[in-house]
Amino acid sequence: MRTTWTLDSSQSDVLIKMRHSIIAYLGGTTNKFDGYVNIEDNEIEDASVEFSLDINNKIDSFQQVDTYLQLQDFFDVNEHPIITFKSTSFQKVNNNINFFKGDLTIKDVTKVVELDAEFIGVNTYNGEQKVAFEIKGDIKRQDFGLDYNSFNHNGGLALGKDIKLIANLEFCI
Repeated sequence: MRTTWTLDSSQSDVLIKMRHSIIAYLGGTTNKFDGYVNIEDNEIEDASVEFSLDINNKIDSFQQVDTYLQLQDFFDVNEHPIITFKSTSFQKVNNNINFFKGDLTIKDVTKVVELDAEFIGVNTYNGEQKVAFEIKGDIKRQDFGLDYNSFNHNGGLALGKDIKLIANLEFCI
C-alpha cells in the first residue's frame, strides 16, 4: 500500500552554503516548508519526495541580518521566493546510500539534479509515525542564474561555483 507522509516543518531544516560567501541556516522555525514523501508498503524501495522552501522570510536574530540581506539579494527573493524539488526517480543502493534524481527549481529555472539521500529511519514519537531523510548535494549556481557581485561583498574573493544544499527533512503520517 502506498502512503503519503507530509513534511513536518517544525522538525526540518535546510542549510545553504557557499565558499567565501553566504552561509545561511534556513530552519523550519524561520521559513515556510511544504512537502511530502510517498512510500510503498512502508519500505524505502521506491520513494518519491517533493518539498518547497519559502526563502523570503524575515530573520529575527540581529546577527543574521547581513547574511539574510545577502541571501535575499543572491536569490532575488522579491521575484523568486520559492525553491522547489520534486523527485523523478529514487535509487536504493543499501539502507544508508540512496539517490534522488529530480527537478530543482530556483529563480524559475528548473534543472535535473541528483542528490544523495540518507534514510534516517521510521520511528513513532508521541503516537505519531515519522520518517526522516538527510538530502545533500552540490548545485551549480550558474545553472540557475545565481550570479552575484561578489567582488563588492567579499573583499574581492570569488564565490564558489557550487552551492551546498543539506536538507534534514522529517515527515509524519
